[in-house]
Amino acid sequence: MNKSKIINDPLHGFLAIPTSLLYDVIQHRYFQRLRRIRQLGMSEWVYPGAIHTRFGHALGALNLTWQALESLQKKGVEITAEEKEATALAILLHDIGHGPFSHTLEHTLIREVNHEDISLRIMQRMNEEFNGALDLAIQIFQGKYPEKPFLSELISGQLDMDRLDYLLRDSFYTGVSEGIVGAERILHMLHVADGHLAVEEKGIYSVEKFLIARRLMYWQVYLHKTVIAADALLVAILRRARVLAAEHHSLGMYHPLLHFLFRDVHFGNFDEEALDLFLQLDDIDIVSSIKHWQFHEDRILSLLSRAMLQRRLPKVKVQLQPFSEGEWNIYRSQVQSELGLADDEVDYFVSRGKLENNAYRSEGGGIRILRKDGRVQDVAEASDNYNLSALEETVVKHYITHFVTT
Repeated sequence: MNKSKIINDPLHGFLAIPTSLLYDVIQHRYFQRLRRIRQLGMSEWVYPGAIHTRFGHALGALNLTWQALESLQKKGVEITAEEKEATALAILLHDIGHGPFSHTLEHTLIREVNHEDISLRIMQRMNEEFNGALDLAIQIFQGKYPEKPFLSELISGQLDMDRLDYLLRDSFYTGVSEGIVGAERILHMLHVADGHLAVEEKGIYSVEKFLIARRLMYWQVYLHKTVIAADALLVAILRRARVLAAEHHSLGMYHPLLHFLFRDVHFGNFDEEALDLFLQLDDIDIVSSIKHWQFHEDRILSLLSRAMLQRRLPKVKVQLQPFSEGEWNIYRSQVQSELGLADDEVDYFVSRGKLENNAYRSEGGGIRILRKDGRVQDVAEASDNYNLSALEETVVKHYITHFVTT
């Protein structure tokens, strides 16, 4: 079989699949599932173009990682063919554990389990099928390859290829230009100092733009108030379905989804059977169920499902200060009165929480700038941009979502 395929990516252009093992992993059924997982969850409800998938993002991150590795090799950094392929495999599979609608339902279907944990479980299972060919990739993914820590930092760090691709990709598909960064220059400025990933001094301005772009993309896309409202509505639908499951109501016939609605699946009981069923779930299952539930005999589930399908989203109020209990109770009372809800039904239509935006963290390595004289400094220290240090501060905003009848 010819495995030297070329993929035409709208963001990066023509992408080559470098090795036959990478090709086989891409063709694997677990990886192909990512075609049916939206990259940005509910962001399509705000940005109609945001319908790209985790599949495309994984291929884009693979492309950037391969370019980064080749750039480092040209500068004399020793990377074996095995290490190069393993790093590419690690970035390719870094998001394979995402469930339906990505982050939106991350802790709704399975409690206390992050998508990174599920990714590791899937990689370990695939490794058995590939007769141990993913051993080194798993070590790098876990940050357990001390010989060359910079390889793991390309996968997960403050300036990793995951972030670099999703900023560019999400900017492209949403049309939010603030996410555009100089990826090509960053890739060519990468180096290694004391075994860790670093950026040459002349690339510092590209790094600054990367950090600022990340801060802006969070406010304009990932934490957009209408996206938060859509997220809250989707979570409320699944919460109501789970309550009805506990009361033995009919919720359809699709066993993989029913498994997670009728059982409390969490870290302690997320067994192999649950993983099998999880790997059959995607966005299509959730949407199909919601289309079915709009006609459900339960008024609450039906109302919530119709609201989602017709894009009648909750209103959102965002402010810097926490909402008082008095304000919270006012919203609850208004919604309860307008919709004629019982006391135990109100929380499906009113929610509260906080939004946290932290563009940069220096702890754990941060982003290292390699000076011309060989010194290594954190980017916040090396930069002459006095606003850069402010990006380390977490900005917190508080929100309430609530339904209105008009």
